[in-house]
Amino acid sequence: MKRWMCMNCGWVYDETLGDPMGGIPPGTAWEDIPDDWKCPDCGLGKAAFEMTEI
Repeated sequence: MKRWMCMNCGWVYDETLGDPMGGIPPGTAWEDIPDDWKCPDCGLGKAAFEMTEI
């Protein structure tokens, strides 16, 4: 499982946790998140995220 960080606000998407408030269940791979999904903190799209080791 990987983590992806929003380069705008620093919010981290962890594949093991998902984004239940955004309708993304735990265990959802980054590639499987819809392209119209938005960062829950700042509202930017997937393009604002980069895979990062934390």
